[in-house]
Amino acid sequence: MCIEEQLQSKADEQGKFGWDLAVDSTTSRAHVHAAGARRDSFERVEGEPADHALGRSRGGFSTKIHLACDRYLQSVSFTITAGQAGDAPQLTEVLGRVKVNRPGRGRPRTRPNRVMADKAYSSRAIRAHLRRRGIKTTIPVKDDQVKHRKDRGHRGGRPPAFDAEIYKARNVVERCFNALKHKRGVATRYDKLAVRFEATVRIANIDRWLKRLS
Repeated sequence: MCIEEQLQSKADEQGKFGWDLAVDSTTSRAHVHAAGARRDSFERVEGEPADHALGRSRGGFSTKIHLACDRYLQSVSFTITAGQAGDAPQLTEVLGRVKVNRPGRGRPRTRPNRVMADKAYSSRAIRAHLRRRGIKTTIPVKDDQVKHRKDRGHRGGRPPAFDAEIYKARNVVERCFNALKHKRGVATRYDKLAVRFEATVRIANIDRWLKRLS
């Protein structure tokens, strides 16, 4: 197990791990020093994506951090992409990285009790994926999806269940991002390599898990 996994396992054992997860993304602006390295220096690094998780969005030259957070504001899993990447396609990847080892010889736990996310994640594919895994879903429906369902009448089917009171807890992921961005290397990407920026985020997570367990 890596350090982060060991800390998460210990937190779960101590009852300091929340299995209702909130998912969202945040943008880290890329400093000019994050670009311009020699191409051959990238090609020698294992696991480095072709686009180096750098791209241009409305926020400028940037990288996105897609993250699942528990109710204690702790990062449970994350992935990084270029700044222009959509949020919804990354949800299955983020949840696929959830792995918390349990005492003994059993398999790690990989399935949260519930997933909360904003309207950007409202799609049939996502809801079907979570339903197949037996994960409860708290995701509001987009206005155009509501209209489309009403326009179809009875053929539109029943709207997805949504509990506005439970949804209020989704703000933990925003607060988690705020806490992580206290680290300058997370708030602004200075690393030329995506694998190094990912390591920077992981170290920030480890630091917060250590504080949670202290």
